[in-house]
Amino acid sequence: MSCCRPRALPRVVQSTADCRRKWLSSIPGNLQGDIEELLLDDNTIRVLSRASLLSYHQLKHLSLTKNRMELTEPGAFLGSHGLHALSLADNLLFTNYSLTAVALSALPALRKLDLAGNQLTEDMASVLLSNLSSLESLSMARNVIMRLDSSVFTNLTQLLELNLERNYIFEIDQAFEGLQRLQRLNIAYNYMTCIVDFNLTQLRVLNVSYNIIEWFLALESDDLFELEVLDLSHNQLLFFPVLPRQSKLHSLLLKDNEMSFYQLLPDGTSLENVTVQFLLIDGNSTNITTVKLWDEVCYSNLSSLRLLDMSQNQFWYLPEGFLAKMPALTHLKLNQNCLETFHLSERDPLARLTDLDLSQNLLTELWEDTGARPALPSLQLFNLSTNMLQALPAGIFTHTKQITTVDLSYNRLDLCPQPAVLGRSAPCVDIRGLATLTRLSLAGCGLRDLGGHPFRGTALTHLDLSDNREVLSGDLGWLRDLAATLQVLSLHNTNLSSTSVDFSAFQSLVGLDLSGNTLTALPASLGALKLHSLDLRDNCLTALPADVAWRPLGRSLQELYLSRNPYNCCTLGWWEALQRVERLRVPDRREVTCNYDSQRLSAWVLPEPVLRDCRWRTANMALLYLVLALPTCLTLLVAFTVVFLMLKPKLLKMVKRRCGVSSPY
Repeated sequence: MSCCRPRALPRVVQSTADCRRKWLSSIPGNLQGDIEELLLDDNTIRVLSRASLLSYHQLKHLSLTKNRMELTEPGAFLGSHGLHALSLADNLLFTNYSLTAVALSALPALRKLDLAGNQLTEDMASVLLSNLSSLESLSMARNVIMRLDSSVFTNLTQLLELNLERNYIFEIDQAFEGLQRLQRLNIAYNYMTCIVDFNLTQLRVLNVSYNIIEWFLALESDDLFELEVLDLSHNQLLFFPVLPRQSKLHSLLLKDNEMSFYQLLPDGTSLENVTVQFLLIDGNSTNITTVKLWDEVCYSNLSSLRLLDMSQNQFWYLPEGFLAKMPALTHLKLNQNCLETFHLSERDPLARLTDLDLSQNLLTELWEDTGARPALPSLQLFNLSTNMLQALPAGIFTHTKQITTVDLSYNRLDLCPQPAVLGRSAPCVDIRGLATLTRLSLAGCGLRDLGGHPFRGTALTHLDLSDNREVLSGDLGWLRDLAATLQVLSLHNTNLSSTSVDFSAFQSLVGLDLSGNTLTALPASLGALKLHSLDLRDNCLTALPADVAWRPLGRSLQELYLSRNPYNCCTLGWWEALQRVERLRVPDRREVTCNYDSQRLSAWVLPEPVLRDCRWRTANMALLYLVLALPTCLTLLVAFTVVFLMLKPKLLKMVKRRCGVSSPY
């Protein structure tokens, strides 16, 4: 059929017929008989009849996603015994699911099946899957399954991957116990409230994110679990999950829950030694059992854990020795919690940690053991932004020989060196000599007059000084120290004026943010730079230079932000020139406005009457200048003539006297 484009593919799939989005109501019968992949997505096919695939005996991959499939007739696949992958996603299979089940049972080699988005219930799923023992990958996502038990997946003994996301599952009763080869299970976006006695030892990846889980309790067993990735993010967990004692877990995702540790209460009370007695009465015998009210000892082996994400929770402290059980940890995310202190202790060796995020907490100080081994020797990214820090441990960066990125923004921190006050140096953060440091954010730190060359010995390429209203006061020698290496600079809301900074030395600069200042004109020193990105939003600009599009700056720019400035609607020649620059992108171009009399108009498309009036005003101004200049010129000419006539006799006498020739008047 001419509407279907055949193509050759290497290795597994030898030939493909691409018939997607062709408004087909049936499977074309005149394609090449040896095709192995047939793509029929986004058509209007309703029925897969017995004769639909008889001509394609070599078919291995068939996709009918996003059609209107209501019926697959029994016998539809009798000529396609070699079919390995079948996608029937986003159809209407719920209408005749029992007949479709009969048709599917004729596929002994089927390994991958996608039934997502077909409004199937658990009972329908049980019927459809009853004779598909060869399946290795199954998607039942986006259906209306609510409860799973052992009857649904009984015969899927070869299943390796199962996707059940975006259903309405609230209960699972031994549904996966018979799936001995299952390795990847996705139950995200459902309504599970708890997982108790988790015992799928063969599972490698479990995703139960975006549920309403409050408890996760693994089976108390010394068996080795193959679990490598556990995603419990975006739930309602109240406690740190009880994990398998022995596992291969390397990624634990707990973001966006309601977890905390409870051995220490916010008022300082400790529950560590508080005990509770249970009285057990069985007939005539009575037993008294005494247990600790709260025990935060983690009995799981987390020696292989590399990624731990506990962000967006309610932790206000970490138990002593908590991180000591994770010697292989490389990424630790504790941002958006309630932490008040963070202790870099010898008991919590973080020798391999490369990424530490403590941003958006309530930190007032970091503690580091005196005399302990070097803290964070492998650290590369350190985020402390949006806390209440006023100082960091002295020499915290002394042994961080690999650090590249530090974010200290929105703390009340100063950079060393600081002038001595009453014989004592004020607390400060010393980054001098950090040769590996390339990205530094100091936004909103209240910096002022950075004397003493605080960046000496660094090779910063990205520097953010936003929201420091006095950082550009005083001598700017500290900024010139970075001229050779700096590539991206943010001076948003720094009280910058058009003449505050000379940018001509920053020849490596490619990104510059000058938004939120009081610029009335584009700094002249920018004209020779070859920036790729420039942000001029929220200033006091009435126009840009008329030749900005032809300067080195205009020729190199790829991204330009211009909105929220009081441009003059009658002097937008520069704007028209910029719009003709092909590679230049102005993401906020529809937000660029200009002032016309007392109106604010969109500069994107000015009304014709406004354009006509602007042209008339421009012409009138030229005429006005001419009218003003003409009388002046005439006055000067008359004055010159009068003076000349008055002085003419005297001038002639002077000339004759010098030449020695007399002549009558």
